Amino acid sequence: MALLQIAEPGQSPEPHQRKLAVGIDLGTTNSLVAAVRSGEATTLSDEGGSHLLPSVVRYTEQGVVVGQSALAQASVDPFNTIVSVKRLMGRGVADLKGLQGEAVYRFSERDGGMPFLQTIAGDKSPVEVSAEILRTLKARARATLEGELEGAVITVPAYFDDAQRQATKDAAQLAGINVLRLLNEPTAAAVAYGLDQAAEGVIAVYDLGGGTFDISILRLNKGVFEVLATGGDSALGGDDFDLALAQWFLEQLGGEEVVAGESRYLTEKARWVKEQLTERDSVIVDLEHAGQKISLTVSRELFDGLVDSLITKTIRACRRSLRDAGVELDEVQDVVMVGGSTRVPAVRTRVEQFFQRAPRINIDPDRVVAVGAAIQADILAGNKPDSEMLLLDVLPLSLGLETMGGLAEKVIHRNTSIPVARAQEFTTYQDGQTAMMIHVVQGERELVSDCRSLAQFVLRGIPPMAAGAAKIRVAFQVDADGLLGVSAKELSTGVESEIQVKPSYGLDDNEIADMLKASYSFAEEDMLLRNLREQQVEADRLLASLTQAIQTDGESLLTSAEIAHLTEQMGILQTLRDSSDADAIEQGVKVLSQASDFFAARRMDQSIKNALKGHSIDEIEGDA
Repeated sequence: MALLQIAEPGQSPEPHQRKLAVGIDLGTTNSLVAAVRSGEATTLSDEGGSHLLPSVVRYTEQGVVVGQSALAQASVDPFNTIVSVKRLMGRGVADLKGLQGEAVYRFSERDGGMPFLQTIAGDKSPVEVSAEILRTLKARARATLEGELEGAVITVPAYFDDAQRQATKDAAQLAGINVLRLLNEPTAAAVAYGLDQAAEGVIAVYDLGGGTFDISILRLNKGVFEVLATGGDSALGGDDFDLALAQWFLEQLGGEEVVAGESRYLTEKARWVKEQLTERDSVIVDLEHAGQKISLTVSRELFDGLVDSLITKTIRACRRSLRDAGVELDEVQDVVMVGGSTRVPAVRTRVEQFFQRAPRINIDPDRVVAVGAAIQADILAGNKPDSEMLLLDVLPLSLGLETMGGLAEKVIHRNTSIPVARAQEFTTYQDGQTAMMIHVVQGERELVSDCRSLAQFVLRGIPPMAAGAAKIRVAFQVDADGLLGVSAKELSTGVESEIQVKPSYGLDDNEIADMLKASYSFAEEDMLLRNLREQQVEADRLLASLTQAIQTDGESLLTSAEIAHLTEQMGILQTLRDSSDADAIEQGVKVLSQASDFFAARRMDQSIKNALKGHSIDEIEGDA
């Protein structure tokens, strides 16, 4: 008699063979969680049927409140109610100037530079606040799916740097979530639209959320997504649209400064007006200020004028990203709109005008990223073959090492697809050197002083050898989440040292853009300066080795006249080395090298004689 398996209603006959995984869109304004059920990726709702969870956390004496209930108290209790925390992720206190919330929150700084928000429940880091949002989404997923989660794919803006990505992973770990992968939001959107099933082509993903803007240029080839270039602004979004209108409200009210609660009140009113203008040509809004009530009429034309400069910033970023990708405008076959702020009619109009084609808007722009993340999570959990889809993201800035002379040697160049591993061999600069400082830098400039320092560590145990004899292999590995690991290994002995690069806070998008602009503006000047530094390093190396050689073997192998001649030539090269004429330094190195060739030959002969001392010719021939 055979056994018959009984399945509960709504469950698979083999529920143990399907692993539960979700996609999470951890947004600035709203967050969502989605899962693949019955072959379809859908967002999960709370008990009240709402799919959107406002990314708002309120700390009270009774506990923590997350979502709509917290948002409702934002203007009443602004210091304890944290909104748009995503803008604070991976930043230092000094980076927060000009960001929304600077005048509202009270910050304290800890070791490492991470900002902590002072609340009634104590100081809270952005990571802890984000973890509360993730816990709520995790609870919603477990209640809906009725099981333990295998893990989650969490989306981040494409331009998030190492520190911001690491802060996101830390928040997930704090919330008890296994991160299967961090996925760029625009890439997730392309997956949601099923563009992985389309033919070859170039896709532009325009993602304007509540607090961040991303533009990604993707190439699709046989189901493989490759991000050719990314751009955007991690401090620009629909919140800024609200602020622009709120500032106009304040001007109409005759005010100059507002207290924290009133600021929240005005931005909430502005958000309501913005949403109404999506479907209407004008709207009347009632406001209270300084004990007076006033009604204002806001037209769509007025609103469009207030936000025009903000939309122009996004279009400018689109143009830069196309240039970075090496793609002409007419090569773009699809434009995908993502993020709730793309509902603004002026945004859609400007995007259509720039790309000269109607963008895709048929999927709810608030849900599209979570849906794409859920599809990818389903694959990574093992429910579908990995070969169904391959997602390749890119590095926003080059990664490299400091070499002699303060030069930045790029190991992995910007816009390289990740995950990626690259290695390069280096050698020692001085005779007998037994340790090497490995300085990891990020940026496009030729000098370390113009790049960003990421980390430093020391490789010890290098066997003492002549300068240039040791071989040190330095390997860079960037994982699928964009996080960096660096290792250094001396090949003859196998001694090794490594570091996981985890800065306490990172660059914001404007700083990244400034670094890229500087690399273009100073390209010619940087190359000339690099050439000068390289020649100076070569001159220093030759002078140092000759000085040591004369001290060791000068008396036994050189006459006084020969020592005097070499010393004179070394003085000439030293004078040239201190100049700024790279060609003259290069010529001086050649002259001194030729002038010292005879000395090098004598030293080699002496070394051979020393090696053969005590051995007969017959012994040597026998060994051969």
